[in-house]
Amino acid sequence: MHGLPRVALLAAARKGDLQARLFAGSASGSTAELDGLFGEIRAQGPLHKGAFSYLTASHTTVKQVLTSNDFRSGIAPDSDRLPGRLAGWSAVEFIHPVAPPSLLVTEPPDHTRYRKLVTRVFTVRAVEELRGRVEQIANELLDAIDPAEPTDLVETYCSLLPVTVIAEILGVPASERERVLRMGTAAAPSLDMGLPWRQFRAVEAALAAFDAWLTDHLDHLRTHPGDDLLSKLVAAREDGVGLDNRELRATAGLVLAAGFETTVNLLGNGVALLHDHPGQLDALTADPSAWPNAVDEILRLDPPVLLTGRTCLRDTEVAGVTVPKGALVTTILAAANRDPGVFSDPDRFDVRRDNAREHIAFSAGRHYCLGAALARMEGEVGLRTLFARYPKLRRLPGATRRGTRILRGFERLPVRLDG
Repeated sequence: MHGLPRVALLAAARKGDLQARLFAGSASGSTAELDGLFGEIRAQGPLHKGAFSYLTASHTTVKQVLTSNDFRSGIAPDSDRLPGRLAGWSAVEFIHPVAPPSLLVTEPPDHTRYRKLVTRVFTVRAVEELRGRVEQIANELLDAIDPAEPTDLVETYCSLLPVTVIAEILGVPASERERVLRMGTAAAPSLDMGLPWRQFRAVEAALAAFDAWLTDHLDHLRTHPGDDLLSKLVAAREDGVGLDNRELRATAGLVLAAGFETTVNLLGNGVALLHDHPGQLDALTADPSAWPNAVDEILRLDPPVLLTGRTCLRDTEVAGVTVPKGALVTTILAAANRDPGVFSDPDRFDVRRDNAREHIAFSAGRHYCLGAALARMEGEVGLRTLFARYPKLRRLPGATRRGTRILRGFERLPVRLDG
């Protein structure tokens, strides 16, 4: 949706449109700012018609839309309700996370075929086999930080842990990981709408550079295969049919970028929440078995992904409202996670919350995040290892949120580990 003209977004925001305000507000907006918007959207009912799409902050309605066969991800090819500029940008030459054949915007049977080729690597059993290696990486990264000196924890820990893990899974050489991290960070705003022209062009350049790097890397793996997921994807066949070149690049690129981008946010958001709620950290120290639930509570309260969208395939009734064919519905995951009808005292951070796992931070339905088990494990290991070693970690002034709107996390998180 980044093809939406920014002038239209700003004009709608000035008129008070809630979706436009959600996107056009300060990118570094506080959680309190978002909470206020969520409340306004929720007050309009379970489904509200905005200037660009229908909006929902209802946990029930979000799940209905995400799991319904009446909706599809991305933009329906035959939609006649979308501005030409919004629908036309998807024909770019390089791979794009919200253009086919990306897993994010394809539907069965193609989506089923792509997903089946990578799912086995991210099963709960496969992820648990990686736990020891993730603990080792976490400790090695902390060993490299001087606890007596200030450090930007996003740069030295929160970003390096997930990028190292996913790079090892995918067979990306250690020498290339910093480059991949830079390209992924530069391309992250590609999910947002209404980008300023200069940023739009910078994002397109980052995506093109990432595609070129990925093409070269996959070519190398064809002649020098290893025991990694990308090598297996190059050779994979499902019912005798493999991925064509563009499908391979799109699937590999999304798994690689998604494998660290959102987990960086999970770790940073978790550090901030636990630092700011020392009583909750004390509860985890007293009962370490609560760490998995704590990660789900972090995902619920400050999820790495703010929202996602769906296109209506046929006139459909949702929450008593008829949504016409071709209309967009914006499902606000972060707002659904604070639905008072599902979560008691929803704005309170409680690592022992009984139903924390009912959050929708990983989406729902056929597009449920295939890396959810890996993200949960990395979040648990990364945060537990950090606070076990440095329980008196202290945040320093200068923390800033990322400039992205859909991906929500910290760009900088200065701390002193020894407190």
